[in-house]
Amino acid sequence: MSVGAERVLTARELNRALLDRQLLLARRKLSPPQALERIGGLQAQYAPSMYVGLWTRLAGFERDSLTRALERRAVVQGTLQRATIHLVAAHDYWPFALAVREARREAWLKYHRGARERDVEAAARVARHRLAAGPATRRELGEGMDPVTFNGVGIWLDLVRVPPAGTWERRRADLYALARNWLGEPELTQADALRVVVDRYLRGFGPATAASVANWAGLPSRAIEAELERSELRHFRDARGALLFDLPRRSLPAADRDAPPRFLPTWDATLLAHARRAEVLAEDFRKLVFSTRTPQSVPTFAIDGVVAGKWRWERGRLELDPFRRLRRAERTQLEDEAERLAAFHA
Repeated sequence: MSVGAERVLTARELNRALLDRQLLLARRKLSPPQALERIGGLQAQYAPSMYVGLWTRLAGFERDSLTRALERRAVVQGTLQRATIHLVAAHDYWPFALAVREARREAWLKYHRGARERDVEAAARVARHRLAAGPATRRELGEGMDPVTFNGVGIWLDLVRVPPAGTWERRRADLYALARNWLGEPELTQADALRVVVDRYLRGFGPATAASVANWAGLPSRAIEAELERSELRHFRDARGALLFDLPRRSLPAADRDAPPRFLPTWDATLLAHARRAEVLAEDFRKLVFSTRTPQSVPTFAIDGVVAGKWRWERGRLELDPFRRLRRAERTQLEDEAERLAAFHA
């Protein structure tokens, strides 16, 4: 149902909206769980990326605060949307897991054409038994299993990665627990779960098309479209006429709002396909950030809300590699921010 007129939003307005929702216009004083709920989680295949992702968004963020949140089970890592590892607030784990479960299983079987569902289910039962007494490593879980079949265990069994694995201090996330043992039993329906997924996307990335929500979640567009139609949402249009959905009463910053320099980690969701409408990553630069050699992307920095180069941590310092000539004021602000990130790394 539409609430309000279909105002046309420019690319610049969508850019500022995305940056605001992603806490990239101004750092906020939030806890890790609060921030993750606001931004829809963070991809976490490389553990330091989630620490940098929160550092660039939160005021006064310290590495230990995320590690403690993982230890207290206030946040959790699991294979969720698009079958990728995400860091989410603990109370968001089950909505994401339940909403994408069937789509993930169908996609896995389609990709692994020689695999049989009954074999994966049998392997999942073995893994569940091995985890009954507590967390186990990947090697312990997969002992004696066919590698392809074991690859599907995490699709048929709800697993979370638990500390100390998957932290800044121990980066390999190879220690697993049953989600039900770590977080408790889920207490929501499939319909409730899908509603949360749509809400989290629009909170973190709206206004957005139905296709963008579906792309991010890894769900069929028809399921997302039906949920959007059932919801009380605002409607907009982008410059090309595409219908955009947004939550009621969410702020839309002015197009001329200042966007300070920000350092983004690998896999930052603002650069992925579902967020292209906001033009955080210019198409001319996309091939410099994503390639067959770096499908995870490279760490980047944004100036005035647009990616302007890449960075890396090397020999105790941040190395900057701009994609274009930087003005003196831009470079000064960027180097100040780089010093802060270097101190965070150290």
